[in-house]
Amino acid sequence: MTFASPPLRNESTDVQRLLDSLNDAWREAAIATGRLLVSGARRRADERPYLDAFLQEFGLSNKEGIALMCLAEALLRIPDDDTADRLIAEKIVHGNWDSHAGRSSSLFVNASTWGLMLTGRLVELPGDMTNDAGQWMRGLSQRMTEPVVRNALRRAMRIIGGEFVVGRSIEEALKRCASEPVLALCSFDMLGEGARTDADAERYTEAYASAIEAIAATRSSIDTSTLHRYHAISIKLSALDPRYSLTQRKRTLDRLLPRALELTRLAAARGLGLTLDAEEQDRLELSLELVGALARDPTTRDWPGLGLAVQAYGRRAPQVVDHITALASELRRPLAVRLVKGAYWDSEIKRAQERGLAEYPVYTRKCSTDVAYLACAHKLIAAAPLVYSQFATHNAHTIGAILAMRRAASNSPPLEFQRLHGMGVLLYNEAHRQLEDFPPVRVYAPVGPHAELLAYLVRRLLENGANTSFVNR
Repeated sequence: MTFASPPLRNESTDVQRLLDSLNDAWREAAIATGRLLVSGARRRADERPYLDAFLQEFGLSNKEGIALMCLAEALLRIPDDDTADRLIAEKIVHGNWDSHAGRSSSLFVNASTWGLMLTGRLVELPGDMTNDAGQWMRGLSQRMTEPVVRNALRRAMRIIGGEFVVGRSIEEALKRCASEPVLALCSFDMLGEGARTDADAERYTEAYASAIEAIAATRSSIDTSTLHRYHAISIKLSALDPRYSLTQRKRTLDRLLPRALELTRLAAARGLGLTLDAEEQDRLELSLELVGALARDPTTRDWPGLGLAVQAYGRRAPQVVDHITALASELRRPLAVRLVKGAYWDSEIKRAQERGLAEYPVYTRKCSTDVAYLACAHKLIAAAPLVYSQFATHNAHTIGAILAMRRAASNSPPLEFQRLHGMGVLLYNEAHRQLEDFPPVRVYAPVGPHAELLAYLVRRLLENGANTSFVNR
């Protein structure tokens, strides 16, 4: 079965068609549930985890946030102290920290503005910092020796990195999951931005295989009927071959497909779920061809754990959902779909502009993506039991809409929600507190050294920065 990529029409026309496909019967219930969750989350805003609070204050919309992101990544890479000291002086001293001082309800964020975490302990903010944070920072850097400031900031960045990453290795991540109930159900993502050489591809393949074995070792038995109640793994196809692109289709099928088959067969043998992460729109057709080849593998025919991520901001997302549903029906095997908003919007828009395209492959407005997400969610719920739906969202209204759609479905299908590690905790805690029989929530859990963090972090900021802003309103 080949994916027939539809021609791109006028965006407004497409959005109106999606709106027409949605039934208004669930709308009032969705709004009511969303309001319930938002009001509860606002009342408990002080319970937000460090990461939610930090990203609320320091995003990519202000130069201080950009400076801290650059500093976080660079300090983990710079080998010599002199260069690190010069970078700290440049990034910290010239920031407008006054505009952030005392604004957050989180002590962690206020201390990070930049009250520092010296020797692992939060510093009490003196009055002069509250009044003039910039002058306090400049005075601090002048009064203290450079090694003290350098080591304090490096420690701060490691703490921040720890809020983004579950563990530096899969073993460390699993140990943490065993001790923290909020991480009882995860999909582990090995940090990395794609293979650049064949050696990279081999290394990533081995890392994924080792991670599957490590996750499986924590299970007492293999039972595919309970597969979606346990940890899973996410893999990037671009990590399995350095030339993963439609222009290299034959090479991809010859070299990447065997590596992907090795991993899916291992996951099937160990009774784990495996999701193929979505990447750029240029790779969509090739990724669906690979999914089809993996789904047709007779070795894994009885395994219900194969899944893929679908990006709602992609203009072809509804057709992708239809294609996956048809594939599952043809092969008579269930497939899983993780529905996400999408994490490459800026680069997709830039690439389309460089090519002078009349219509872009992604929606240009956030509200259009929101409509597409709901339309795809409606299709996925209707596709059960052929498709197991995994809804990745930090949006209260979206949660309400999905629950209303599920109640309206004749079979009330099983599904799950997903959130990013360190984000959305307050919202989903409120959902479990307020709503009966709330579906399970899986955590998308990055694993890897902090030096691999920046690209992932920037994508998460771009994709999810607005979804928790209701807490501050």
